[in-house]
Amino acid sequence: MAVMDLLRHLRFFVAVADEGHFGRAAAALDMTQPPLSQGLRRLEQHLEVELIHRTSRGARLTPAGRHLLPRARLLVDDADRLLAESQRLARRSGTVRFASTTALPARLVTACVTALRGAEASVSTTLGATVDLIAQVRAGVCDVAVVEHPALVDGVEAGPVVKLPRWLVVPADHRSTTTERPVFPMLAGLHFAHPPRSANPPAFDAVVDLLRERGLDTPVLAAPDDRSVLAAVAAGTSFGVIATPPTPTPGVAWLTLAAQSVALRVRVIRRADAATHAEAVDRVLYRERLR
Repeated sequence: MAVMDLLRHLRFFVAVADEGHFGRAAAALDMTQPPLSQGLRRLEQHLEVELIHRTSRGARLTPAGRHLLPRARLLVDDADRLLAESQRLARRSGTVRFASTTALPARLVTACVTALRGAEASVSTTLGATVDLIAQVRAGVCDVAVVEHPALVDGVEAGPVVKLPRWLVVPADHRSTTTERPVFPMLAGLHFAHPPRSANPPAFDAVVDLLRERGLDTPVLAAPDDRSVLAAVAAGTSFGVIATPPTPTPGVAWLTLAAQSVALRVRVIRRADAATHAEAVDRVLYRERLR
């Protein structure tokens, strides 16, 4: 379990212990109850100990939970103080902390950074998996981020979903490149090069379901970003979907196939006090949207 997730789930544990009820704890954390309950179970699995005994009347601490609660509370409080101090330093330095999913093409990442850069402000940029970026914004270590949709965005402010063009990339010598009307089943026999499911389970499941609906059920090859996808495709064993526009690339051919269905869906998430930054990034994405 990543450190960011551990702190988040410890916060769940402390909230349930304080409230004695999952529903009230979820309300206090400004989230729904199912992800709270699931997060607590993941924490218990990670620690290999039961912390909360669930009853029809609410929730009560187990002996292990009572023993570990003070340490959990200390970690959560220390994390809050660390975040508050980092936010104070960021505001004093005028730095906007921006993050983007690796699925966003480089030209849009740089366009977002340019839009965020004010006359006297600098921009620090992080690229990563959607689940990690949501955790960073939720924890307050990032101001605004572009993430893939669908994703679980509880605990953050989220903007509208924007569809961006995305293309299929296949080996240059694949038979689909010489067919007037290629279809997905023609890609059978190739692996699907795509970021791993752990990067964002909802979006991963959505694209795999789309391929199956189109008659293609193929093994997935983990490829964390567009460059990794292109390398796998050039090797002749895989196909992928990327938001990088068609560019002369050895060993790779671009196909426009089911453009609306394979579009990259993204949205801007932000901290509560970063509305202006989010609006600037939204304007960049809106100009590039798939019409």
